[in-house]
Parts: sequence; C-alpha cells; structure tokens
Amino acid sequence: MEEVNLVAEAFKFLLLGMGVVFSFLVLLVFILKIQARLVQKYFPEKEVVVTKQWQPQVVKSNDKISKIAAVIAAIQHHKNVKGE
Repeated sequence: MEEVNLVAEAFKFLLLGMGVVFSFLVLLVFILKIQARLVQKYFPEKEVVVTKQWQPQVVKSNDKISKIAAVIAAIQHHKNVKGE
C-alpha cells in the first residue's frame, strides 16, 4: 500500500481551493466593470436641473422660549420612541 503524505495533500487542496476562489473574484470584478461601462453607455444618467426651491427660513435670535420649547419637544419625542 502506498504511503500518502496528508499534509502535502491538504496543502494542494488549500492552494486549489484558494486559487479557484481568487480566480472567480477577479473574473467577477472584470465582469462588473464591463457591465458598468455598458450601463453608462446605453442608459446615461439624466442631468438634474437645479432650480431655486423652497428653503427653510433661518431665525437668528437667541430666544430662550424657543430653546426651551425645542428641548421639551426633544424629550417628548425621546419618551415616545422608548415607549414610556
């Protein structure tokens, strides 16, 4: 009966398996790059035209009442989220 070196066989299988996985991943990267080029070529993104839209009004005051109201609203929201 032949004597088989199990460590050498395990190392061969390790290299074979890792080589297959590495080859698959490299192939996958190239395929995805080609797919991205094809999608950009045949389905280009439409340019977004930016128009002046509604923007929130910024209040520049140090009103204590509005700060207190904001803190109370935050606490109430936190309690509602926790379910208390």
